[in-house]
Amino acid sequence: MTHKYISLLSQLHRFFVYSIKRPKMRLENGMFIISVDVDVGSKKLGIINKGKNDANVSSRFSECLIGEIEELTLPLFIDLFNHFEIPVTFALRGQLTEVCHSNLECLLKSSVRHDIGAHGYYHRSFKDLSYSEAENELRMISLGMRKFKRIPRSFVFPRNDVAHLELLTKYGYKCYRGQDFCMYIEKDGELYNIHPSLFLDQNVSPKFPLKILDVCVAKKLPLHVWFHLWNFGKTSESVQTNINKLFFPIFRYAQAKVKSGMLTFETMLSAAQKVQESRP
Repeated sequence: MTHKYISLLSQLHRFFVYSIKRPKMRLENGMFIISVDVDVGSKKLGIINKGKNDANVSSRFSECLIGEIEELTLPLFIDLFNHFEIPVTFALRGQLTEVCHSNLECLLKSSVRHDIGAHGYYHRSFKDLSYSEAENELRMISLGMRKFKRIPRSFVFPRNDVAHLELLTKYGYKCYRGQDFCMYIEKDGELYNIHPSLFLDQNVSPKFPLKILDVCVAKKLPLHVWFHLWNFGKTSESVQTNINKLFFPIFRYAQAKVKSGMLTFETMLSAAQKVQESRP
């Protein structure tokens, strides 16, 4: 079964479930939340790690290759979000702060102020880490981000393996992306679980995301889409082609809903803050 066919079935399933399922919450307007996983971010990290983390990142590609793809892909997505003036959550691998990287500077200087979150330090599963190992990763993330005058408040678990939530609270995080796919933001202790709703890659047609966006607007729910930078091609040309095919139709449609007052663009952090402010 091809990835494209699996993706189509997944989209159909999501649309069917979201259309008929009774909502667990109702917002003032629909929310369109976007989070982007930066799994490596630099070819140099793959070289530094000598393949140690390959399996933690992908079963098909090496860290070096993914880092190389992300280096050429990140500026294209920054341009995309600047064009539509959409703030998103970029979940950065902490180790990226060790290397001199122009793309990271480009992201921080973007004309749109994005939510710069964390995606582990070495992209290791937090379920495989002891308490002290997980705390050490969070400490190193804080130190690395401090060099760029940023304090991460949103967390995306590597491999989506949720664990050690008490440590996120200790290190000042406000929200995380959970595992269960739904259109719901859930209070979890002192944190907010910004549940994922839809995964995007180059095999996704804009048809079903647009239909799910209609559900989001009609039911006044949060739609949280996420993706990896390396899921849209290996060259600048192929990535740009897929961006034009998938994201431009979705963002144009969403922008029209925003202008009509039925939808807002949110980061994980801003969505958590809005839900927190709306609670009694």
